[in-house]
Amino acid sequence: MPLTRRRSTITILPLIIAVAFAAYQYFGAEKVTIPETGRVARVALSPEQEQALGIQSYREVVSQSDLVTSGPEYDLVVRVARRLASAIGDAGRGFDWQVSVIRSDQANAFCLPGGKIAVYTGILPHTQNEAGLAAVLGHEMAHAIARHGSQRLLQNSLTQTIMMGAQLSFTDMDRQQRQMVLAALGAGAQFGVLLPFSRSHESEADELGLIYMARAGYDPKEAIAFWQRMSAAETSQPPEFASTHPSHGTRVENLRRWLPRAEAEFQKARQMAQWRDPDFERERGKYIGPVRNSALRRASRLA
Repeated sequence: MPLTRRRSTITILPLIIAVAFAAYQYFGAEKVTIPETGRVARVALSPEQEQALGIQSYREVVSQSDLVTSGPEYDLVVRVARRLASAIGDAGRGFDWQVSVIRSDQANAFCLPGGKIAVYTGILPHTQNEAGLAAVLGHEMAHAIARHGSQRLLQNSLTQTIMMGAQLSFTDMDRQQRQMVLAALGAGAQFGVLLPFSRSHESEADELGLIYMARAGYDPKEAIAFWQRMSAAETSQPPEFASTHPSHGTRVENLRRWLPRAEAEFQKARQMAQWRDPDFERERGKYIGPVRNSALRRASRLA
């Protein structure tokens, strides 16, 4: 009996240590407050580290892509990005907003930490108009503002730490039984922690993006119309519990719930009527970066 108790204590010790270390990682991480929603989160990287990774990834994508540097598609993307960056305001201070338009059938767009944006031309038939594109870019820029990438890095690190402790704790278990237990724990972490965490970020980016597009003078109802078009265009979508993104139906339902606040912001923007004033746009353009660096004028070259 003493031997059994001793073996049990030794077996559980790695998991206890792992949980303690994960707690140390979590509480030692930087705490941030997400603009607009007020949610408090913790991140793995400093803003400087995030921006360095963003620049590196952006350069890799741009160097391997067929860039569109002029024409109506390019002008459209630059115009929408400029208005959204201005609408983000203080939350985007310190960001060096840069935009690239990539010739590709891929229906996608992204914004990396620090404000590095890429839009694939394949998304434009789905956005259909400026407001539809604003819904997409507002969402992507919100990911960068909320530092979702750094939050996911921390979450993944915590999960890996605990899973490693579990593996060490079950070393004395029968091999087949150990594999079954670890597989169950891995599935629980994936479906119970990591995927819901990712879906919550997507929903938060939807909410922030809706506010940003409304402040930029774009009708927020166009975000709902965009996701309805995307739902109609996709013949199949994985079950929501197994996806990193909410279902299109869930997104539309959430957007409708957030719409009253966004419409109030939209009415304020329309009343100000400053978005149609070229002098105002030039002044607010300082958030995009100096014209001399060609950050948006010649997006194929990084400042």
